[in-house]
Amino acid sequence: MHDSEALAHEVIARCQTLARFSEDSGSIRRTFLSPPMRDCHREIAGWLAPLGATSRVDAVGNLRIVYPAAEVEGPVSRLLIGSHLDTVPNAGPYDGVLGVVLAVALLSACNGRKLPFAIEVIGFSEEEGIRFGTPFIGSRALIGRLDEELLNREDAQGISIRQAIEKFGLNSADIAHAAVQNDALGYVEFHIEQGPVLESVGRPLGVVEAIAGQSRLEFTFEGHANHAGTTPMKLRHDALAAAAEWISAVERRAQDTPGLVGTVGAIQAKPGAVNVIAAETLVSLDVRHQNDETRNTAVSYFIRQADDISRRRALRVRSNVLMDQRAVPMDPFLVSQVEQAVASAGCVPYRMMSGAGHDAMILAEKVRSAMIFLRTPGGISHDPSESVEVGDVAKAIECGSCLLEQLASSTEFPRKTQHA
Repeated sequence: MHDSEALAHEVIARCQTLARFSEDSGSIRRTFLSPPMRDCHREIAGWLAPLGATSRVDAVGNLRIVYPAAEVEGPVSRLLIGSHLDTVPNAGPYDGVLGVVLAVALLSACNGRKLPFAIEVIGFSEEEGIRFGTPFIGSRALIGRLDEELLNREDAQGISIRQAIEKFGLNSADIAHAAVQNDALGYVEFHIEQGPVLESVGRPLGVVEAIAGQSRLEFTFEGHANHAGTTPMKLRHDALAAAAEWISAVERRAQDTPGLVGTVGAIQAKPGAVNVIAAETLVSLDVRHQNDETRNTAVSYFIRQADDISRRRALRVRSNVLMDQRAVPMDPFLVSQVEQAVASAGCVPYRMMSGAGHDAMILAEKVRSAMIFLRTPGGISHDPSESVEVGDVAKAIECGSCLLEQLASSTEFPRKTQHA
């Protein structure tokens, strides 16, 4: 087996290499099927080619690389390992990408040895929801959840998801072929924590038990534009002021509800002039909680508050649900296997909840799934100063190698497909 620390240095260097493939000069931004994504595909496929793996890009731009199984009688199953290759604007070099590069390192650590099952490394084309305002395009394709409405969604330039697929040189008619088949044994995702918990408890790795439920909505407050200097305050129908009052209500409710987080992260006021009262204000809302009932109750409250504030101010408001994702528990068997692998790597296992959404929450609908978090220094993510420790990456590689060995010998993890 390769030395895990040497592999860890290689993983970090490779993440830095992929960081150079960006839509922006001087910072990292790589959105769904942007030109830099093609560079990522080429680079990663090049790393895996010497290992005897085969690669393809599916119809939504997911990089799919298969490391074959040992020769056994009959059809074999495959274990999926991966994460996403897209980023937020002004991103760090490890969010998502680290999980893909770590999967490559685990294949290198096999040193040519084949397991009773194949390993498919997946670099998802989209998880962040930046370009089209809807996340998980890549992993949704794997569970057959890309419908016509979603494919027709447009970006700021008026390009639909379907058009972006075709422009990238892919065939949207083949999307159904991206779906996972019955030969998928499970999905494992390594990811930086993106928060301060592991650092606060002094643990390099975390065992994710569940991913919090998440709601994303858009609210459009509609008032009347007028002159900022000549319109008395009591005679205004200010869409931006209404939105501001509502944002404060969101913050108060989230602060008063244990475990609830509510975030308004984007505001767009029209016409957007310094001396004109806003006629329209579009705001985003992100609500998360590990209990779906608590989350849904909060969302209903926020909608009522928007209605009440608008009615009192003689405005109108429209709300649009972009995502309503239930809380997703990870597979109990895989969680226990990850916990054992963490211990075998010399770490004290630490079970935790993920407040952030991940591809694993989508795959879990069809495939037993698990996640391993790596400590995030300073809890910093979605920022250029995002970092990882070499020692933590080495422990992740050791954990992953132990997990593969455990699954290869487990009688509870069937290695052959259940169908011909």
